[in-house]
Amino acid sequence: MAQTVAEVLTAAMDSVTLINDINTNGNKSKYVGGTTDADGNSVAGDMTQAEINDMVQRNVDHLEIILEYTEPNVKGSSNSKKTDCTSAIATGTTYITENS
Repeated sequence: MAQTVAEVLTAAMDSVTLINDINTNGNKSKYVGGTTDADGNSVAGDMTQAEINDMVQRNVDHLEIILEYTEPNVKGSSNSKKTDCTSAIATGTTYITENS
């Protein structure tokens, strides 16, 4: 059974969440291996900035591809999650520029 626009965009929200969390927490994001120590302090993961930027770029690319889908017709849809995806693309692109 083919996916609906809503299903595709709901799945895309994983990339939105990752990009936004890395933008907020940088190398302390759980998506790049960041953790919390016994005292509740955020601890950076082991990924280099270049590796983090690559991860963000892969997710930006993924969202850009999804927004171009015509089957299901994400591209022509008015689903509100498209705005979240578009915002995350801009956030991710800015993050990479500012951290290169």
